Amino acid sequence: MPTAAVLIADGTEEMEFTITYDTLVRGGVACRSLYVPDPSSTETLAVAPAFAKCSRGVRIMYDATLESEVRASVVMSQCAIECVNLKSNTIFDAFIIPGGAKGADTLSKSATVQRLVQEHLEAGKMVGMICAGSLTALTAKLPRQELTSHPSVKADLEAHFNYSEDPVVISGKLITSRGPGTTFPFALTLLSLLCGEDKRAEVQAPMIFPDGTPF
Repeated sequence: MPTAAVLIADGTEEMEFTITYDTLVRGGVACRSLYVPDPSSTETLAVAPAFAKCSRGVRIMYDATLESEVRASVVMSQCAIECVNLKSNTIFDAFIIPGGAKGADTLSKSATVQRLVQEHLEAGKMVGMICAGSLTALTAKLPRQELTSHPSVKADLEAHFNYSEDPVVISGKLITSRGPGTTFPFALTLLSLLCGEDKRAEVQAPMIFPDGTPF
């Protein structure tokens, strides 16, 4: 079963998180929602809240904090020396970064997120970024390649990348998209890459998109 980590922070765009998570789960992908606190908030650094407060006020409970997931991975990696069937929890088949201005700022500035983006790509795994989440391609110092983002952060990215205004851009293992309105094609693209076109068609059909929807 493919696995995916979908990151979340205070200020994450609800649609980009929930549509991506929901679509992947419908396709049989085992998803983990991992919370990253705002490093400027001493309160959230001391004790992580029970939920993330998203950009429009929707509160979403997450599975774990990213840091606790990393710590668990270290323990499992040590155990794997003797228990060869165990593998790291940190490396997923897909590592997904949603947008939302405040949430994307938190995620893109996280050294842990930056490191895991690099590690996933080096391991040949997929990294998905949508909306302002694409800023993480810049902060993680990814090489120049084609990508897209929300128009609000285009100026930050276009000098460093081959900027596209396509709804979804695939550049090797990096998949980027533009915003809330492109979340369905973004999520379905991730699903097709993880599970195949047949699975995408199986999931997409009962969603009942209007006739003529261009994806």
